[in-house]
Amino acid sequence: MNSNSFSDIPIIAELCRITDNMYRMGWDERNGGNISILIDEDDIMPYVREKTERTIELSFDASPLSGRLLLVTATGHYFRNVSLTPENSLGVLRFLPDGRHAEIIWGFEGDGRPTSELSSHVMTHIVRLKQDGDHRVVMHAHPTNLVAMTFVHNLSEKDFTRTLWKRHTECIMVFPDGIGVLPWMLFGSDTIGLATAEKMKQFRLVVWAYHGIFGTGNSLDEAFGLLECAEKAADIYMKTASFTVINEMTDEQLKSIAAHLGVKPHQGWL
Repeated sequence: MNSNSFSDIPIIAELCRITDNMYRMGWDERNGGNISILIDEDDIMPYVREKTERTIELSFDASPLSGRLLLVTATGHYFRNVSLTPENSLGVLRFLPDGRHAEIIWGFEGDGRPTSELSSHVMTHIVRLKQDGDHRVVMHAHPTNLVAMTFVHNLSEKDFTRTLWKRHTECIMVFPDGIGVLPWMLFGSDTIGLATAEKMKQFRLVVWAYHGIFGTGNSLDEAFGLLECAEKAADIYMKTASFTVINEMTDEQLKSIAAHLGVKPHQGWL
């Protein structure tokens, strides 16, 4: 298979579509942002010749994912280039039984490596699979308004979520479980990975103050939609924050939406 045809692999084509959109929306400047997807053998192996030339050492225990395949973006690569050079910008890992190593079976050409946020991704996958057996995707981006909001809004998860719920009617439908919020922490570390995974026991979205957001889902479209809806509400908030708010959705109105749609808002937040 020549390098130009890698983008024809269905799962690669889908990921390229998403990364192109995220770059165009201004969420992933330079080499910012990363995505990982748990995939099946049939998603990638029929299209490529397996190679296990490189093994990477993990600084955390990934044994719950032993034998699983993870398609993940590469460190130092730009989202705007993923669709142009998927064989460099992406790679597939297989987690080994010892939980401390993974073998590269495709991609990361030119001595590339997976995202520096790999620990946050893998730890989140492990936690979310316990909440939802159909879970597949972890997505990290730097949406402008959500990041801006962390500078001017308190970082209480309840308050942060309620503000977004009240700024856009569909938010309580899309993320009734709310949004987790972490204070600033050093990125690319196991510490922030552990903290993010802990939040993911309750939430599918976790904001990193002054940095970005992690979203999860059963598909790329679902995870992208979560981020998109939260960012839209944050945009509305930032556009109105300097004005006196005259009208606002009430808790009773939010409850009526939740009842109408059959969703359960985070307990005690309304």
